[in-house]
Amino acid sequence: MRQTPDLPAGQISHDIASHCGPAEAPHVGGVINEADRSAAQGTRPAVNIHMPPVSPVADQASQEPRPSRDEAEAAVRTLLRWAGDDVNREGLLDTPARVARAYEEFFAGYATDPVDLLARSFEETDGYDEMVVLRDIRLESHCEHHMVPIIGRAHVAYLPAGRVVGISKLARVVETYAKRLQIQEKLTAQVANCIQDVLKPKGVAVVIEAAHQCMTTRGIHKPGVTMVTSRMLGAFRDDPSTRREFLHMISGSRAPAEG
Repeated sequence: MRQTPDLPAGQISHDIASHCGPAEAPHVGGVINEADRSAAQGTRPAVNIHMPPVSPVADQASQEPRPSRDEAEAAVRTLLRWAGDDVNREGLLDTPARVARAYEEFFAGYATDPVDLLARSFEETDGYDEMVVLRDIRLESHCEHHMVPIIGRAHVAYLPAGRVVGISKLARVVETYAKRLQIQEKLTAQVANCIQDVLKPKGVAVVIEAAHQCMTTRGIHKPGVTMVTSRMLGAFRDDPSTRREFLHMISGSRAPAEG
């Protein structure tokens, strides 16, 4: 781990080799390019559709057979008994089913391919070539070590190279990776690498600020502590002025991370 040049104190850059999505090289199976057809018709190409990988299976998904809902609920009952409670008392009768449903929400990212989310992009930008920044994206994840919440926010930016993507897709990429068991360093790298690999922009920057309940509600018990990670690629890594501009844009006053 090393400090990225010109990052404010506390913002740590992690160079992590993990990459996005289920496919390594290439990350997209092909491009439906409308340029030839549009040229013949005298119109400007506006949309590129990047085909998702052949297999939509998430890169972190288990290759073992998935347990049934009944097996999952039985596992919850086992944990309740291990904790010392009576699984047959009124307040806990429906708890196993509730926990199973909650896990479907908490870990919905395993069923979503982030590459597919970025498949549709647009070229009609009237020459826009400045950075696109989406800041303060609410982030809810779970620590893979203790399976307790990681709560915070993400800031995502990219420098377009001729095409852009709908801004909601950036937030969905963050959510897809967050809705898996995670460590923050890996989550930060996955989001940045995915955007870089699929959109091929001039650069990508991702900063995540989050509180980890594995250290605020257990263990060392230090509430109020926020972890900051960053991943800078392309122009954001190579050009200090571009990096400073991004960091300035996300440095406005915001509510503190929860946790």
